[in-house]
Amino acid sequence: MNKEIILEDLGSRDYKEVWDYQEKLFKKILDLKIRNRREELELRTPNYLLFVEHPHVYTLGKSGDMSNLLISEDQLKAKEATFYKINRGGDITYHGPGQIVGYPILDLENFFTDIHKYLRLLEETIILTLQDYNIKSERSPGETGVWLDVGTPFARKICAMGVRASRWVTMHGFAFNVNSNLGYFDNIVPCGIKEKAVTSLNVELGQAKVDENEVKQKILTHFSNLFMAEIIKSDV
Repeated sequence: MNKEIILEDLGSRDYKEVWDYQEKLFKKILDLKIRNRREELELRTPNYLLFVEHPHVYTLGKSGDMSNLLISEDQLKAKEATFYKINRGGDITYHGPGQIVGYPILDLENFFTDIHKYLRLLEETIILTLQDYNIKSERSPGETGVWLDVGTPFARKICAMGVRASRWVTMHGFAFNVNSNLGYFDNIVPCGIKEKAVTSLNVELGQAKVDENEVKQKILTHFSNLFMAEIIKSDV
């Protein structure tokens, strides 16, 4: 079992470029697992965690509803935003500047074989990170992600999640609103959930801008502790 996770901070990158890169790493791990099984080998499978910030983009999961995109193709262009249908679970979401996106590409057989547990640990990573900023957040029953003031008229989502897994290898991940322009969420029904608001860390703290590198370090601390993993930083 390999509990090392290679961290790559990709900076600001186009969504499709990073999706293709995820697929490449995902396939690399799958191919190695298939070879291990076929040839009765025990070669170690790698694990990755990608940090990235995307230009304005909307993505729709495989079970999503197109009607949750509320603007036309021309309006997308006017807002300098792109749109993709993708192979993760979940409905529609937004990525853009000021949002920390994390893509864990893990062989869960190195950790545990439980997708439910995996999602709960991703949520717990963000919940503990927000706790570091004295913000109480929680899960919302039946709604993946991290929320504030659940069960009240003021319920709002601060982190969306959507994953894909095959043979216990994961891809896609979480999108944590840190300094996001929340106006872009007005163009969709976020995650297909009507009449629920979204928020970001800087809004909750009443700050113009939060240090995103500091937030990433807190995420890494909690992520590595929860997965009992060692983070190995890679120069991309």
